[in-house]
Amino acid sequence: MALAEPILAIVGPTAAGKTAISIEIAERFEAEVVNADSRQVYRGLDIGSAKPGRSERQRVRHHVLDVADPDEEFHCARFLELAETAIDEVQRRGRRVLVVGGTGLYVRVLRGGLFPGPARDPTLRASLIAREEAEPGRLHADLAQVDPETATRLHPRDHVRLVRALEVYYKTGRPMSWWQHQHRFATGRHPMVLLGVDVPRAELYRRIDERCKAMVAAGLVDEVRSLYARGYDPSLPALQSLGYREIGAYVRGEANLDEALCAMARATRRFAKRQLTWFRREPVALWLPPEPAVWIETVQRWWPRS
Repeated sequence: MALAEPILAIVGPTAAGKTAISIEIAERFEAEVVNADSRQVYRGLDIGSAKPGRSERQRVRHHVLDVADPDEEFHCARFLELAETAIDEVQRRGRRVLVVGGTGLYVRVLRGGLFPGPARDPTLRASLIAREEAEPGRLHADLAQVDPETATRLHPRDHVRLVRALEVYYKTGRPMSWWQHQHRFATGRHPMVLLGVDVPRAELYRRIDERCKAMVAAGLVDEVRSLYARGYDPSLPALQSLGYREIGAYVRGEANLDEALCAMARATRRFAKRQLTWFRREPVALWLPPEPAVWIETVQRWWPRS
């Protein structure tokens, strides 16, 4: 394998078919997968995160999966550290690296590095968290005032990232978006080519609806119950993510299953739309339909087979 070969990243919205494509490509091109999905890093979040199953992981080696408990704080810096360690290990063994996931910020920092930012301030963080507890939604509202660009891409319940963005602003006097533009994500160590899975919007939404139903049929309700039984607080960011938030409402008796399923599908469609907006702004080399033959032919441009 030539040292000049880049890392390839398969990106795109949820339910587009990234996992199936990645397994096909990895097997044919002697690659291993580095996960770039912010929910698949958590142990126990399997069905609702569409984590690759046992058979898929037996076929292709995966990295940066199941590396944190649901109550652990997991941020971009930790992702970057784990992903770069995995990349070094894979390349030392003469294998190619395939980054796969829909968390755009993870792909961006892996491609271009992470601006250092100020050190964490426990006192300030405690104050921000207390403010949110006293007035739910306050963190997002405050961020929208000082850094609307960052606020538009963060969910109001994403308290970890909201706190960090406000911390950066209060510690530096500049919004996080300003620092990111200055940094321009230009300190990455790895050449990377982004390839996007392109599914027509109507078809994507149909897939999302079917996937949500399939997750419930596969045992998502029991998975959420198990997480609660193990003592994990429903308000944890991991359990306020897609699927776990809506099915959690059913498990807690706050909605019936049909209502929870409809809310899950609706929230997932909105999330997919945000993902598409993000990746359309990224330097995606090509957008390809989810047909394996098209991907195999295209990947050979960057990863020629001997």
